[in-house]
Amino acid sequence: MKTGKNEYRCFIVDDNQLDRLTAASFVRKCSFLKIAGLFDNAKEALGAAEKNLPDVLFLDIDMPEFSGLELRVQLGKVPACIFITAYPEYAVQGFDVNALDFLVKPVSEERFNISMDRLQYYLDIHYKAEWMDHSLNEDSLFIKDGHEHVKIQFYDIIYLEALKDYTGIITKDRKYCVLTPLGNLLKEKAFQSFIRIHRSYAVQKHFIRKVTPKAVMVNHVLLPVGRSFKAALDSLLTQ
Repeated sequence: MKTGKNEYRCFIVDDNQLDRLTAASFVRKCSFLKIAGLFDNAKEALGAAEKNLPDVLFLDIDMPEFSGLELRVQLGKVPACIFITAYPEYAVQGFDVNALDFLVKPVSEERFNISMDRLQYYLDIHYKAEWMDHSLNEDSLFIKDGHEHVKIQFYDIIYLEALKDYTGIITKDRKYCVLTPLGNLLKEKAFQSFIRIHRSYAVQKHFIRKVTPKAVMVNHVLLPVGRSFKAALDSLLTQ
C-alpha cells in the first residue's frame, strides 16, 4: 500500500519530565514522526492543538487540571492516540475514547517499536481511506488498492487485524486493508471460517498451528488470546 504522508506531527503530553523526555527519545527514532509539541500539562496541549491539530497524541493519563482521558475526548478529531501511563487499570477507559494503543510505564523500547509499527500502518491507511473499498464473492474478496483491484481467495487469508475503523487482511504475500471494522466484517457470511481470538484479531481455522492458553500460532505468527475470547477458542479445540 502506498503511504499516506511522509511525516506525521505528534504531541507528547506528560507532567513527569523524565517520562516525557523518554517518550520523546523513542519518537525521535521514528522517521515517520515529527514532534510538534512537548507539554507538561493538558491545557497547554489543547491550546496548541486548537491552532494546529496534530496527527498523533502520546498522552499520560494522571495529570493536573484535567487528565489525558479528558484531553483525548476534547481532541477526538486527532486520528491516533496512544496512552503511556503507570496505571493499567485505565486501559478500558483508554480504548473507550478511541485509543490506538495503551502502554504501561516503564515502557521498553521494544514494546514502543511494536506500537509504532501499528501506528504507522494505521496512519497510512487513515490518510488513504478514500482509495479503499471491497466487494465479496462466494470464494474471493476484491480489494481496491489505489487505482487497482486485487482479487484475494478467502482460503489464502491467514488472519484479520482490527485497526479502529479499518481491518487489516493478512495473506502469505502481503497485508491489505479495507475500510470496515473487524466486527462488521466477521458478520459477513463469507468470513464464517474465521474465529475471533482477541479484540484485535480473528484467525482462519485451517492456518492454526499451535494453541496455548495465551496465544495462537498461525502460519508462524504468534497472536495473543483475549480473556473474553477463550471460550470460543476452547470450543474450537473440542470439535
